[in-house]
Amino acid sequence: MNWKQKILLYLSIPIIFSLLLFIIFDDNGLVDLNALKKEKNELIEKNAVITMDNLSLYREIDRLKHDSIYIEDVVRRELGLIGKNEVIFKLKHKVKK
Repeated sequence: MNWKQKILLYLSIPIIFSLLLFIIFDDNGLVDLNALKKEKNELIEKNAVITMDNLSLYREIDRLKHDSIYIEDVVRRELGLIGKNEVIFKLKHKVKK
């Protein structure tokens, strides 16, 4: 190996190593690529949860528009209302001493 080849070899090794570090740790390098992939997967999961919530809300809206039995159930549960001919009994529990 002559001296030109040795110089070329000694110069190329640090350049290749620098390029490798640049590829891995640069702003658009492998480290950022992995972080972006992780963020993408998290967003896909959140999107799936939100889609399921939206579907549930659409179903509830449809039932509130068209299902009178469901409306009555919601009114009883959330507002505590009773029917026309119904009576409420309140019972007191005795505390045992």
